[in-house]
Amino acid sequence: MNGDENRDTRCERQIPRRSLLKTLLAAPLVVAAPRFATGDMARAAGSSFPKGDFTPAPAADNLAIGAPSALGMDAKALQAMLAGVQRSTTNIHSVLVLRHGQLAAELYRSGVDRSIYSPWASRRQFAPADLHDLRSVSKGIVGLLYGILLDSGEVPGIETSVSALYPECGTLQDSARRAIRVRHLLTMTAGLEWTEPSPVHRASSTDEIGLALSPCAFNYVFQRDVFASPGTLFTYSGGLTAVLAEIMERSTRRSLRQIAEERLFVPLGITDWQWIGDIYGKPLAPIGLRLRPRDLMKLGATMLAGGRWQGRRVVPADWIARSTKPSIQTAPVGGYGFQWWSMTTRWKDLDLPVTAAIGNGGQRLFLVPDLDLAVVATAGDYGDPAIATPMTAILQSVVGTVSV
Repeated sequence: MNGDENRDTRCERQIPRRSLLKTLLAAPLVVAAPRFATGDMARAAGSSFPKGDFTPAPAADNLAIGAPSALGMDAKALQAMLAGVQRSTTNIHSVLVLRHGQLAAELYRSGVDRSIYSPWASRRQFAPADLHDLRSVSKGIVGLLYGILLDSGEVPGIETSVSALYPECGTLQDSARRAIRVRHLLTMTAGLEWTEPSPVHRASSTDEIGLALSPCAFNYVFQRDVFASPGTLFTYSGGLTAVLAEIMERSTRRSLRQIAEERLFVPLGITDWQWIGDIYGKPLAPIGLRLRPRDLMKLGATMLAGGRWQGRRVVPADWIARSTKPSIQTAPVGGYGFQWWSMTTRWKDLDLPVTAAIGNGGQRLFLVPDLDLAVVATAGDYGDPAIATPMTAILQSVVGTVSV
């Protein structure tokens, strides 16, 4: 057998047989918690100042703290809104609000939760020091890491053919697949068939299971049928994010965990984090990141500051601008940039742009650049798209507290 045949054989390795991982990922999702009634917030806003105190506590995380009133926000309305969340029956675990680089309010509460690998859910009390699953918010972090490495010349440019980076996979070198560029991975417009639940598509199954069992993301993803020309249609695909991460690892000869720690987490002072791995120990790039909500907020603050954290450049400003600009429309949510969603919110009769990282179960990072405002929320309604309604209501309520 010649060298080319050897390469093709490696490229066509079969996915391992059904395993405990597959059983757990395919297991029924936790029963959804009762819905969050947006009326709770409205009633709370019209009541007297709540007894709950949502003033952020000082911590050794270098995240600045400011009084809402000093940050141009209605302190009473903000506190009342959070009191409504606290009293509600929804399965929300935390809500944090930041403006002008300062944390204005935070809430932590008990709720039902389960890890990626567990089919069982349990109730727990969340606190500032607790890590939380971010699920697909992880995709936005992978996108930022690619931009950081691109700026230092450590990864291929976004117009590079992805197939050209995998010469050993000769069976996947047809013209249709060679037309797929790194840019199409970033914007999820590769034109490859993929099934995965998302904010714009409900699905009863997911190709994420096979992805988690595959030793080569490129091989698993690019074997899919090509159904559209690259750049023309949006198809939400964690597989494309996994290929992005794989390209970073192959280009730098460092693991995704090392890249994230060295280029993003250490500069931001993030010391307690996890990136859950697959059966090979390789990080689940699209869904595996676990952070403290405050540390997720640091990432939001950095993006609002044009890529700077406490005066230090961490992410290239032009990459943030490109990442948060919608490259393709994704109704009904709005649009999609480089692993980041785009939408709008209403403020004083104006529709303001919002950049968002969205994760299964109610994980959110909302950025409203025109107001220099960020909102982080975590929850545990995995597999239930209805959690999007209370999350959007929280964002709108926070925006409504901004006076100047």
